[in-house]
Amino acid sequence: MKKFLVLYKASQSGFEQMMKSTPEQQQAGMAAWMSWSQKAGKSIVDMGAPLGKAVAVKKSGQVSASPNDLGGYSVLQAESKEALAKQLEGHPHFMMPDGWIEIVEIMPIPGM
Repeated sequence: MKKFLVLYKASQSGFEQMMKSTPEQQQAGMAAWMSWSQKAGKSIVDMGAPLGKAVAVKKSGQVSASPNDLGGYSVLQAESKEALAKQLEGHPHFMMPDGWIEIVEIMPIPGM
C-alpha cells in the first residue's frame, strides 16, 4: 500500500462561509466526518487536522503573510491515487463551498 497526503482545499470565500456556520451545522459536519472515517477504516493512517493561516519564510529570514487555500490534511493509504480518489467520492469536505481535494503520494526516502 502506498501512503498519500490528502489536502483539503477551498477558496477564501468558501472558508469564510464555513466560519459563519451555526453550531448545528458544525455538529452535522463533524458527524459527516466521523461517518466517513468509519467507512474509510484501515485506509486512514492519520486522520489529520484542520490547518490555520500560513506565513512565508524567505532565505533572508523575512516572514510575511501567505494566503493559502489549504484547510486541512489527512494521511491515507491505497494502492494508487486513482483508487484513493474513488474512495473519496462523497467525502464530507465536498460540503465546503468551492471545496476540492488534492492527493499527493508520500515518496519513500532513498536509503531509509
